[in-house]
Amino acid sequence: MKALLHPARVVALVFLLVILLGTGLLMLPIAHAEGISAPWVTAFFTAVSAVCVTGLVVVDTGTYWSGFGQVVILMLFQLGGFGMMTLATLLGLMVNRSFRLRTKMVAQQESRTLAIGDVGSVAKLVLVVTLGMELLITLLLTVRLHLAYDLPLTEAAWSGLFHAISAFNNAGFSIHPDSLMRYASDALILLPVMTAIVIGGIGFPVLHDLRNRLRDPRHWSLHTKLTLSGTAVLLLCGFVGLLLSEWSNAATLGPMSVGDKVLSAAFASVSARTAGFNSIDIGALTHESWALHYLLMFVGGGSAGTAGGVKVGTVAILLLMVIAEIRGRGDTEAFGRRICAAAQRQAITVLVLGSAMVVIGTLFILRTTDIATDKVIFEVVSAFGTVGLSTGITADLPESSQLMLTLLMYVGRVGIVTLAVSLAMGERRMPYRYPEEHPIVG
Repeated sequence: MKALLHPARVVALVFLLVILLGTGLLMLPIAHAEGISAPWVTAFFTAVSAVCVTGLVVVDTGTYWSGFGQVVILMLFQLGGFGMMTLATLLGLMVNRSFRLRTKMVAQQESRTLAIGDVGSVAKLVLVVTLGMELLITLLLTVRLHLAYDLPLTEAAWSGLFHAISAFNNAGFSIHPDSLMRYASDALILLPVMTAIVIGGIGFPVLHDLRNRLRDPRHWSLHTKLTLSGTAVLLLCGFVGLLLSEWSNAATLGPMSVGDKVLSAAFASVSARTAGFNSIDIGALTHESWALHYLLMFVGGGSAGTAGGVKVGTVAILLLMVIAEIRGRGDTEAFGRRICAAAQRQAITVLVLGSAMVVIGTLFILRTTDIATDKVIFEVVSAFGTVGLSTGITADLPESSQLMLTLLMYVGRVGIVTLAVSLAMGERRMPYRYPEEHPIVG
């Protein structure tokens, strides 16, 4: 019983329970636009995609699901992005200000805070930032849609609310069949969405650190520095790479004005980091752009945010390890700090297990379909990174391949390390160590 209550296992089980609950709700006739019961695979896939804030869909969200069904989907990706354990922590704060140690440990497993004593503070920040950003983006989108596109106020408000919450949670769900392509030249729509994506995906520990030390960057934690610098590099490289690759592509940026090209390339770079919205046709991108998306989607965003992927901090640590090895340094260092050996082992573990999941998923789907390999890789990486971008093959995949994508989404959201720990029998410290030897490498 004690092993079952391990914080990592609680996180994994709660996400699974919410997925099953969402599946049941989406199978109700009231959730379908035509008043019939949706097939269980369709309902299950949609629930997993929503809870895991991915955005991959096998049916059009705006026409297949009724208003009730769309509300259920919205609630699922709100819960998934907000974090099951963070929500549990907030409920505990409302009832009783004092936590038991295990409750704090459970919340810490989800929020990735650096100290158990920070859980309450981070949980409050999650609530304030989430509601504040979602309300602000909803207001901006509603006003723009009502005034510029002549949508009735209620319709504009619903569209604004749905897309604002989806953007902040990096969910990628849209009630439009073309995602946000109809707004490709509208900066007043895309810029608020981009802002919500970045803030939601940067990670709450970073926001917590910035709130406390905004005017004193020298005292930011190493995690904050690595995340912010890594995010800036990825966004810039993604923007430049996509702009160059798609500049003359007649099916994407080619026909646009210079300003619209810059806007769409910037939006694509931001969205590729696990948001899942698109303002240009993903299926029409060049092969170079697809390859760039592989990298951006696999890396993802910041730890303990609404983004997926192996995380910016993980890749930053691995790159620093390579640099230290090339320079012949015994320690891996950054910003005047030494990175502990445990963090380095965790980074390697996340990369290896994440890569293994992508390879396994790709091989499985290739065996069950004759779709081009590059499109399958794109779909698999998108699912594992909980991105939601697609070249348009999701609905055409056989059910077995769609179920494989749900597994990838679940693992990508819960986290490789969290899932591995939740399945492990428990930590053991060996009372002995073997003699050390150095095998030949390379």
